[in-house]
Amino acid sequence: MTRSVRSVHLRFLSFVCAMATTSGSPFAYHVFLSFRGEDTRKTFTDHLYTALVQAGFQTFRDDDSIERGKYLNLELPKAIEQSRISIVVLSENYASSTWCLDELVTILECNRTHGNDVLPVFHDVEPSEVRKREGSFEKAFERYENEVEEEDDHERRMELAKRVVGWKAALRQVAALTGMVLKNQADGHESKFIKKIVNVVGDKVKRTELSVAPHLIGIDLRAGNINSWLRDESNDVGIVAICGIGGIGKTTIAKYLYNLNFERFEGSSFLASVREVSEQPDGLVRLQRQLLSDILKGKKEKIYNADQGIVRIKEALRCRKVLVVLDDVDQVDQLDAVLGMPDWLYSGSKIIITTRRKQLLKASEVDTVHEVARMHRTESLELFSWYAFGQDHPIEGYMDYSKRVVHYCDGLPLALQVLGSSLSGKSIDVWESALEKLEAIPEGEILKKLKISYDSLQDDHDKNLYLDIACFFVGKDKDWTITILDGCGFFTKIGIHNLIDRCLLRVGQRDNKLWMPHLIQDMGREIVRLESTKEPGKRSRLWQKEAFNVLREKTVRIIYLMSTSMVLVGICLN
Repeated sequence: MTRSVRSVHLRFLSFVCAMATTSGSPFAYHVFLSFRGEDTRKTFTDHLYTALVQAGFQTFRDDDSIERGKYLNLELPKAIEQSRISIVVLSENYASSTWCLDELVTILECNRTHGNDVLPVFHDVEPSEVRKREGSFEKAFERYENEVEEEDDHERRMELAKRVVGWKAALRQVAALTGMVLKNQADGHESKFIKKIVNVVGDKVKRTELSVAPHLIGIDLRAGNINSWLRDESNDVGIVAICGIGGIGKTTIAKYLYNLNFERFEGSSFLASVREVSEQPDGLVRLQRQLLSDILKGKKEKIYNADQGIVRIKEALRCRKVLVVLDDVDQVDQLDAVLGMPDWLYSGSKIIITTRRKQLLKASEVDTVHEVARMHRTESLELFSWYAFGQDHPIEGYMDYSKRVVHYCDGLPLALQVLGSSLSGKSIDVWESALEKLEAIPEGEILKKLKISYDSLQDDHDKNLYLDIACFFVGKDKDWTITILDGCGFFTKIGIHNLIDRCLLRVGQRDNKLWMPHLIQDMGREIVRLESTKEPGKRSRLWQKEAFNVLREKTVRIIYLMSTSMVLVGICLN
């Protein structure tokens, strides 16, 4: 690289770090490794890199983290900016590389402007040698200063002189930082020294946990058994399915369990919104790439189709104990494409699936199906109060209204959060009006989440069966209902089975009656209401008050038409 190009490179590096303060881009790597390749690439740095990766840290080094064909001077500053911490391996010939010195300037600039951490590691050199530029460092700078004097072009000479001054300042600065010195630690044994470095990095860089909603009321009770299963030290490969209706807290439980346990595994990945992503163009391939990137600590794999992705995933997972969470899975083919067959997973690996379908997997393929229980009244009131009042109980004068909302929400955390937030800070009059509206028209944001289960039903047969049960048969005997609906042309037994699978319906074990959560039943009736909001007579189904009103209106209309006709007949006769 020519000096002029290096100058452009240096200015570009500084520009990127300056932009980092405003870009707000997330960290892509935990660690960036800066080192003199001729000194340590195949020895110390290679061992350090391997140890960091095995410890679960996404680590960048220039020989395998940059795709072929990419320009180093464009990719390296980006990698430095997106790394939580840079480890600078200062070895005997580090200063003989102008590339390393430019890189060091950039690392320290990002530390100053963006707060990226820096850990100097002194490999067979002392901090004083670096700070005072003694030994090999002195020889390297004698050569640079001679180059300045020998440069004939005035502009280039001034530019190089400025760079040399910057390199000297960077070495003084990095030598003054708290670092690790091989000669002074672990009796000079590199393996022990590397372990200490990894521990220091672990303290500085905590692998990012997933964001979980606050106020996890009752989470330990609902997640306890699965947590014990995750911490089981047996070598059995296991799969657990967490199922339930939308908004019941499946994803929250999965995130909570992931955060508690991902560091116990050699690799981990949380694939969010599998159903939604898989429906997008190349969605399955995107999920495969994310899974591989997570397991391989940020290493990017080129995947062009789902079949190729399965082969790569099999290669990556068959030799690692991993924790994988697939959130919101709706079809078996999504599992097959993203994860493949579980029988080739490495011993001790654990898979968690969240789904609205109870029987997504065969009984032989899953350890247990955990159906998320609704929140109890006391839990519901506490969760609602946090969102409505910012404390664990209602404020004075709002207890009765709060209990009415809790009853309406029927133990669904999503409903409690949405309604608590919407009613927060409102007057009693607004609360009364909101409750009256809820009894007539369910809250739209909640129904939008719940309606996913309805939309995912296989065909119109099951959708119509759901609507009929929601409107007419909740609380009725299952066998009696089957007799009635079979007579109406339904295949009721298989339809009820499909509704139970989607967590839209339950059958009482003791009384054999059909049961739906209030919001699920309200959703069905709201779907019917929206068929014609102004003219109930045009809806496909009517029940109770609506049916009476329509019949009364039609009766009045018939009487009116008959009386009008009689008057006209009389006029004609006269």
